[in-house]
Amino acid sequence: MAKTQLGARVDSEIKQLAEARARDRGMSLGDYIAVLVYEDTEGLRQRGLDAAKRFLAEHQDVFDEAEDADSGISGAHAA
Repeated sequence: MAKTQLGARVDSEIKQLAEARARDRGMSLGDYIAVLVYEDTEGLRQRGLDAAKRFLAEHQDVFDEAEDADSGISGAHAA
């Protein structure tokens, strides 16, 4: 993957903390930030999937009724 330069303004204290944490993990600052972003977005993905599962579980009866209603229709069905 090609690397892109990123410019961000943060407080000097945050920069020092991030650099120290990156060193602790044996990483460059850029790699450390990339890991944080991936971890954050993976969490969002999982929360989205969990929300979709809850929605389907709560409304399964509506989907079942719609499917049952469609099963009585004769003729061609759209894919």
